[in-house]
Amino acid sequence: VQLVESGGGLVQPGSSLRLFCAASGFTVSSYVIAWHRQAPGKGLEWISTITLSGAPLYADSMRGRVTISRDNVNNAAYVDIYNIKAEDTAVYYCRRPIGSIGGQGTQVTVSS
Repeated sequence: VQLVESGGGLVQPGSSLRLFCAASGFTVSSYVIAWHRQAPGKGLEWISTITLSGAPLYADSMRGRVTISRDNVNNAAYVDIYNIKAEDTAVYYCRRPIGSIGGQGTQVTVSS
């Protein structure tokens, strides 16, 4: 049972980015999947969750700039971040709350 994040990198302010969360060993559509992030020197911050029904939940701080989705064909979850800002610099993690399954994270660095 594993989650692997990817899609991070160096991005410019104002751009958009899709982060990927590939699941193995379980079916992503059968579980709640959440995205968190940890900025340098700060604690873990929840940003979004996709429920079993596919309904999205968003942190107030990210609402309007983020979209979470699920790909049942590729057994993955995604988070799209729009109008990226310097404060979005962080390591982004996806997590399956049941069983506390989490990946190693993907680094997003925002710089012009």
